[in-house]
Amino acid sequence: MSTSDVNRGDVISGALLAGVGVFIVVEARKWEYIGLDGPGPGFFPLWYGLAMVALSLLLIVTSFLRRPGNAKGERINWREVGNAMLTWFAFVLCVGLLKPLGFMLSFALLTFFIVTVMYRRSLVTAALTAVGCSAGFYLVFPLALQVSLPIGILGF
Repeated sequence: MSTSDVNRGDVISGALLAGVGVFIVVEARKWEYIGLDGPGPGFFPLWYGLAMVALSLLLIVTSFLRRPGNAKGERINWREVGNAMLTWFAFVLCVGLLKPLGFMLSFALLTFFIVTVMYRRSLVTAALTAVGCSAGFYLVFPLALQVSLPIGILGF
């Protein structure tokens, strides 16, 4: 199998994601895995990191096992790539707004953006979806599980 038969993008992205997964696992091991009340702060990051490494390695292996010529002639859809990058940028912005605005509002804004821009739905649909999703998170975490979410300067 020649190197032209392997999707280099999958190998490179798989290797980078595996590296990030290893970093997450190493950092999560520094935190408490199981506490008196159940899973500690290191529980979910550890498993997330392990899953990330496993899936990244699977991506690399499958890129070598594909039949040659599967991707020949396929063109990159730059509109889809742009949408994916725009969504990632919105997510990063949402994370940056967690402290000043709180989880509820920043998540509602992210949901509103995705529904209006990515799915091209009406403003009413986007607003209802954003409020509904934020309310769902509030019902599950602060009310049912009694786990606090980040609160912003507006008090929610």
